Amino acid sequence: QNQKTKEQIESLLQDGKHKELRDRLCCRLTFGTAGLRSAMGAGFCYINDLTVIQSTQGIYKYLERNFSDFKQRGFVVGYDTRGQVTSNCSSKKLAKLTAAVLLAKDVLVYFFSTYVPTPFVPYAVQQLGAVAGVMITASHNRKEDNGYKVYWENGAQITSPHDKEIIKCIEECVEPWNGSWNENLVDTSPLRQDPLKKICDSYMEDLTKICYHRELNEQSSLKFVHTSFHGVGHDYVQLAFKAFGFQPPIPVPEQKDPDPDFSTVKCPNPEEGESVLELSLRLAEKEDAKVVVATDPDADRLAVAEQQENGCWKVFSGNELAALFGWWMFSRWKENCSPDADVRNVYMLATTVSSKILRAIALREGFHFEETLPGFKWIGSRVKNLLDNGKEVLFAFEESIGFMCGTSVLDKDGVSAAVVIAEMATYLQGQSLTLAQKLVDIYETYGYHISKTSYFLCYDPPTIKRIFERLRNFDGPQSYPRCCGVYNILHVRDITTGYDSSQLNKKSVLPVSKSSQMITFTFQNGCVATLRTSGTEPKIKYYAEMCALPGHSDRSMLEEELQKLIEALIENFLEPAKNGLTWRSA
Repeated sequence: QNQKTKEQIESLLQDGKHKELRDRLCCRLTFGTAGLRSAMGAGFCYINDLTVIQSTQGIYKYLERNFSDFKQRGFVVGYDTRGQVTSNCSSKKLAKLTAAVLLAKDVLVYFFSTYVPTPFVPYAVQQLGAVAGVMITASHNRKEDNGYKVYWENGAQITSPHDKEIIKCIEECVEPWNGSWNENLVDTSPLRQDPLKKICDSYMEDLTKICYHRELNEQSSLKFVHTSFHGVGHDYVQLAFKAFGFQPPIPVPEQKDPDPDFSTVKCPNPEEGESVLELSLRLAEKEDAKVVVATDPDADRLAVAEQQENGCWKVFSGNELAALFGWWMFSRWKENCSPDADVRNVYMLATTVSSKILRAIALREGFHFEETLPGFKWIGSRVKNLLDNGKEVLFAFEESIGFMCGTSVLDKDGVSAAVVIAEMATYLQGQSLTLAQKLVDIYETYGYHISKTSYFLCYDPPTIKRIFERLRNFDGPQSYPRCCGVYNILHVRDITTGYDSSQLNKKSVLPVSKSSQMITFTFQNGCVATLRTSGTEPKIKYYAEMCALPGHSDRSMLEEELQKLIEALIENFLEPAKNGLTWRSA
C-alpha cells in the first residue's frame, strides 16, 4: 500500500531492468550481526513497509508459539530518526507498522512516543517484563539504510536458533493480515502504552550504580563537547551527565538535532575518526574543552578524542578505550567491593576480533575473561547466562567502539559509556593524568597491545567467497596457508567451517557461524590476525594485534612489525588489485 515503493517496482518493470528486479525480489532479508539491515526501498531484500510487516507477522507467530502469556506481557517498539523521502519510509513509520501488526492481534505494545537510543529497547524489555522488543535503526550505516533489531525476553539480541525459526515463520505468513497496514492503531488502541518517562527515569537512576565520584564530578572544571551525529543522543547524554553530577556537555549545534541526511558528515560513523569529528574538535578548541565524546546516530556506540599537550587531538581506537574502561571498571570494583568479595567470581568479555588487553589484565588481577563470536548479540546472551549463575560482570566490549559498562543494559550503550569516560577523565585530572597518559601506564603494566583494524569494500559476493575459499585450499585441497610472506603461521581457526588447528580435536571452541566468512591466523611472532566479512555492510574487514608481555615496551618496534605483517596479509591473502577491492578512504 506504499505508493512510492510500488512505483519503484513499476518503473523498473517498464524500463525492462530485469536483473535489478530479480536482485530486489528474488531473495529475502536475513539476520546478520545486528538483525535485519538493508537499504530502504522496494523489494523483499530491502527495508520497507511490507518487509517490516512481514517480519513482524513472523515474529508474532514465533512468540505466540513460545509464550502462552505473550499478549499480556507485551512487546517493546523503539525507533531512531532515519528516513527516506523517495520511499516514503521513516523509522517512526516502520515502528508504527510494527506496532500495528501486534495491536491488531490484541498484544500489549510498549511504543515509545519519541525516538530513543537503541539501548533503551533491551533495557525496557527487561524492566517491563516484555517477551521481546524491536528497535528500528541502521545505527551508523549510510543514510540510505535502515534496520530491524530484535531483542529476546532476556534483554539480549536474538541469536540462533531464534533467528532461523523467525525467518521460517516470516515465510509462512507473507500476506499482510487485516489491520497490519493500520499505522494509526498506535494512536487509538487502548493496548498501546508509552514507556518513555518510566524507562528514561529508571535508566538514569540505574546509571548511578556505576557512578563512583559524584563529588569530584560536581566540582570538576573539565569541559566536554558532545556530538550526537545528527541522531538520537543529545537529550539522553545531557540527562546522563546530570545523573553523574556533571555540568552538561557542550553540544555541537550543527549536529545536535536529528537529520536523516546526516548533512555535515560524509558518513555517520564516529569510528571513522578525525575526518568525521571535525566540527566537534574545532568547537572543543574554541571552548577550551579537552575531551570530545561522540555517540553514533542511535547512541549505542561511543568515540572519544582528547587534546594532547602539543595541541593535537588523539582519537582513541575501540581497543584503546577498552583498555581504559577495563582498568577503570576493575579498579572501581576493587576499591568498592565488600571484604569477602571473590575476584574469581568477576568476569569481563570481548568479541574474538577485539583486543586481548582484557585477557592480560584478567591474568594479572585474577578475574575471568571470556571471548565470544563477533556481534554484541553473543556478548548479551553470555552475560545473561553468567548473571543467572551468580557471576558478576563488570565490562564487555567489541573493537568497533561498542561498550557495555555494568549490566543494566545487555547490549552496547554509548550513553552510559560517554558519562563513564567523563568521570574517568575527571578522576585522572585529579591525579594530574590525561586519558592518553593513563593508557600508556596500562600498557606498561599489563603489556603493550598494539592493534590495527580496517576494511576493504567489495560489492560482489562471489569475489568475497572466492577470496576465503582460496585460503581454505591454499597449498592444495583443504589446506590452509602455513606462512604469509615471511611470517610463519602457528595456528588457523576458521569459524565458518568450525576448524581450529590449535585444538586437539581440530574443532573450534567458539560456535560455527556458516552464514559469514571468518578466518583467524596466529603467527609465530605473537601477532593474531583475523579476516572476516561484515554482518551489516559490503566490507571485508581485517583485524591484527601484536600482544607483548609486560616489560617489552619498545612500542615503535612493535608497531613497525605489525604494519609489515598487515601489508603481507593484504598482499598475499586479499590481493586487492586482482580482486577489485576498494581501499577504505583515509
